[in-house]
Amino acid sequence: MLRYAGRRLLAAIPLLFVVPLLVFVLIEFAPGDPAAVLAGDEPTPERVEAIREELNLNDPVLLRYLMWIGDVVRGDLGTSFLSDQTVTELLTRRMATTMSLVLVAMIFAIVLGATLALVATLRSGGIVDRVVNWFASISIAIPGFWFGLVLASVFAVGLQMFPAFGYQPLSDGFWPWLSHLILPGIALGLLPAAEVTLQLRSALGQVMRTDYILNAEAKGLSRASVVFKHSLKNACIPVITVLGFRVAEVLAGSVTIEMIYNMPGLGRTAVEAVQGRDVPVLLGFVLFSTTIVVLVNLIVDISYGYFNPKVRS
Repeated sequence: MLRYAGRRLLAAIPLLFVVPLLVFVLIEFAPGDPAAVLAGDEPTPERVEAIREELNLNDPVLLRYLMWIGDVVRGDLGTSFLSDQTVTELLTRRMATTMSLVLVAMIFAIVLGATLALVATLRSGGIVDRVVNWFASISIAIPGFWFGLVLASVFAVGLQMFPAFGYQPLSDGFWPWLSHLILPGIALGLLPAAEVTLQLRSALGQVMRTDYILNAEAKGLSRASVVFKHSLKNACIPVITVLGFRVAEVLAGSVTIEMIYNMPGLGRTAVEAVQGRDVPVLLGFVLFSTTIVVLVNLIVDISYGYFNPKVRS
């Protein structure tokens, strides 16, 4: 198992270098000049050129990439063009908000999706099964930003049950922290919840038709016992695959949700970096996001080896 995990880790490491290189190339060909943005409202050509020299923007893109990689290996992500803060400090301060939001969204998706799939399986073929399938299918088609606005209008502005904007750190108390994350977490977690529901319901349906499950039911075991004790583990592999992909989508979707709920997270930081052509912050955000996605996919790959030993070979 350790050898399998080591192989998957070595295969994932190149992505941490390839993705930032692609971002370097895209920034190089994108319209606009960071030096012109930093030079103020009425930049002179001399001022713009001086800033380009200061920031090494006249160097070839491959050389700048190699210099950036060298700094990253030494633990230096650079300094923001706009705020003069180090990128590490800036991302660390904003990281707690985004990771809290992603955590709440994924917990909501797993709990709601697994509950609905299990209820539908226990009531297979009945009206509950059809309602769950209908609910999940409709939920996939709902845009996250639209659902976030609806939740804020109804439960924050209308009923005043939860805060409409902002974020409270966990050090201020559990409920203030959670109350600011419930609505954006639900908005962000609705799509993965629907996909977990459909995938787990489908996988359980296939497992329930296998010979050993039919044999267990013929021996008089209850349907609940068959589902929870004999079917659930075998149906988990496709659900784990879905969750692995959805973590990346939830991280990307947090950009929109953080803007809607005015949350000071990494997504909002990335938008501000794009608007201000703050290249070091944008590259730091890309490296952080890539690392999270690689780690999640690595965990998914390793879990395959746990659930299905044939995968290790």
